[in-house]
Amino acid sequence: MIIVIGSINLDLIANVDRLPAPGETVRGSGFTTAPGGKGANQALAAARAGAKVRMVGAVGKDTFATEALALLRDGKIDLSGVGETFASTGTALIMVADDGENVIAVVPGANDSVVTGDLSKAFMKKGDVVLLQQEIPLQTVEAALDVARAAGTVTVLNTAPFRGEAAAFLGKADYVVANETEFDLYGEALSLSGRDRPARMRDYAGKTGR
Repeated sequence: MIIVIGSINLDLIANVDRLPAPGETVRGSGFTTAPGGKGANQALAAARAGAKVRMVGAVGKDTFATEALALLRDGKIDLSGVGETFASTGTALIMVADDGENVIAVVPGANDSVVTGDLSKAFMKKGDVVLLQQEIPLQTVEAALDVARAAGTVTVLNTAPFRGEAAAFLGKADYVVANETEFDLYGEALSLSGRDRPARMRDYAGKTGR
């Protein structure tokens, strides 16, 4: 079983000829909505690859929740660990220009209500794989790593979005996934030594055993 503990969003996407300047209104050429959130995206990808998946997260008691969960339901993902809160379903407001440039504002909403008590819904056991990201409270992410290790699972932590406080517990994950920018930022936070990125990666492995 793959257990994903993380964010569930609905993306609101507007297409424009060009991005507006501050205070400017521009005419849009199209609008779409799409399920999103790094956690939900991980869960859907794993299910489409043929894995059995359980999702732990939260949505609001609003109309966005149904669409945000639609693809997960279609993918036969176990949603028994997804709670409802009075906060709004998480949203990403995305404006995309014709040249591909974009601006994004993410409103966590219900994702900020995923707390350590929700980890009991994960039903982790030895042999499971637990996937995490950082779009839910970091206290919950760290607690999930602790619970997962005690249960004998394998943990994979995607460090996006970068949050400096997470540097303190990265070493608890069996596998850490970071892009170049994120790794460089965590390298500074962890005071990793080395003249280049490969050297700093070796220093990270030496310090954490990961």
